[in-house]
Amino acid sequence: MIKNLIPEEAGLTDVFFNPERGEVEIEAKNLKYLLSRENNIVNKIFLETYWRPRVYRTPPLPSKVIPEVRRFLRAYSQDRRRFLRDVGLKIHKDPMFRSGRIRIMALGGFGEVGRSAILVQTPESNILLDLGIKPSSTQEEYPYLDLAGVNISDIDAVVVTHAHLDHIGFIPFLYKYGYRGPIYATEPTIHLMKLLLEDYVDVARKEGKLPPYSTRNIMEAILHSIPIKYGEVTDISPDVKLTLHNSGHVLGSAIVHLHIGNGLCNIVYTGDFKYGRTRLHNSADYRFPRVEVLIMESTYGGKTLESREETEIKFIKYVKETLERNGKVLIPVLAIGRAQEIMLVLADYMSRGEIPEVPVFIEGMIAEATAIYTTFPEYLSKTIREKILYHDENPFLYDAFEIIRDPRKRSEAIESGPAIILATSGMLTGGPVMEYLRELAPDKRNTLIFVSFQVEGTLGRRIVNGLRELTFTSRNGKVEIVKMKMQVEMVEGFSGHSDEKQLLGYLSRITPAPKTVILGHGEPSRTRALAQKIRSNKNLRKRIRRLIEPVNGDVITIV
Repeated sequence: MIKNLIPEEAGLTDVFFNPERGEVEIEAKNLKYLLSRENNIVNKIFLETYWRPRVYRTPPLPSKVIPEVRRFLRAYSQDRRRFLRDVGLKIHKDPMFRSGRIRIMALGGFGEVGRSAILVQTPESNILLDLGIKPSSTQEEYPYLDLAGVNISDIDAVVVTHAHLDHIGFIPFLYKYGYRGPIYATEPTIHLMKLLLEDYVDVARKEGKLPPYSTRNIMEAILHSIPIKYGEVTDISPDVKLTLHNSGHVLGSAIVHLHIGNGLCNIVYTGDFKYGRTRLHNSADYRFPRVEVLIMESTYGGKTLESREETEIKFIKYVKETLERNGKVLIPVLAIGRAQEIMLVLADYMSRGEIPEVPVFIEGMIAEATAIYTTFPEYLSKTIREKILYHDENPFLYDAFEIIRDPRKRSEAIESGPAIILATSGMLTGGPVMEYLRELAPDKRNTLIFVSFQVEGTLGRRIVNGLRELTFTSRNGKVEIVKMKMQVEMVEGFSGHSDEKQLLGYLSRITPAPKTVILGHGEPSRTRALAQKIRSNKNLRKRIRRLIEPVNGDVITIV
């Protein structure tokens, strides 16, 4: 019956009846034929079957993660039903306290970049905002959960801003030690979490390290994740309402708005955000119903980046010059965000004939992340969203893109003629980019282009600072010294973070103006530089009564 109701143009790929939820899950390639008001297909299915339709997009690119997550949640639908019921009972119990103190505890990511973690304590609740690791660190640097003064079982909810390891990398640790509460995030963030967390565990094991949790703990986290759409107000405890807003950083990234008590306090946590348009995303939201406290990143305090137009011109210049001398361009990228932005830039300039159409080799993890991007176009910029949804133009499917899913095929990229290679990790802390670097570094025709922030202590940062002798260890334990002759360039304007001008602009425009601003997610010099600019700005001094630069372990009492 359902198949007869769905037009052939929709490209139906799967129908699954979920008796635990009374829903029929429908997966199709072109959702516009199901969701248009004109066709009203979803309503027709409900009236014909009395099953509530839930519609999913079939990934336009081959994906392993998306079908795995969908199959997993179906297989454990009974467990998930019990979990959601228990969460509902806990949320809707009568509050014991009508007033009391609100405390913000800095558990990680203050006075540093990495291991972001904030505990918000209200009269009724303990809410964690992010729980990351320091992926760039050679040591085990995790959030200071021991300073929180609460048991893991006392945490009521975890809210995730986005799926980068410095914000999610320690979450499965909670499930290893007994946490069974909810994680709130956007739907694409939940899928990206699985991808990055499993890769983190896999890489740790290959390097002979003991990861702080297992794959099973990761799947526990996925099972307990509750997807939230932008603008959707959700109760997450007896005295806290959550709303997520677009942050413009990566797919599904969110600014967190917490409404605490009956108007007691409103906290906005930016996470990583971009207050400016990019090819991938719209600019971060800045309008909220109420804001008393703003927790804001300071990654680029004291630094103004080039405009996006200037950045693209510089980037394309380096690419073009390298290809013209028969060299290869190696671009270390974060699998999520920067990789897709660079793909869009390359596809655009190649399609217009401004750079030669050479192979663009894309490593497998980037391809998987891109498949997730194309499955959730509603979280992309208006321009890209309309191309994918209404014009059947998917720039991520450009002909020049060649995906490397088998490590044995890397030699093809290395030994071929002029080419562009996108590989992780973005800071040269590991991953397939290291193999390419070892092979391409000695050839002066090649160019290494950094397109993302390089954290202090990483190999990427040391190369930017002038390091030209690289040490590699082969699988048999042999140490090899490689002299780097390839050209090295840094193009920072692609950043998914706001630069100082954008940070100050955001503080000037955020509505309503916050009384208290807390700065985090920045190296100490960056945070201090931003704080000095804020204090020296007469208009911002009028808007902001209290400016705080905490370090890890600090506790800020709000009410």
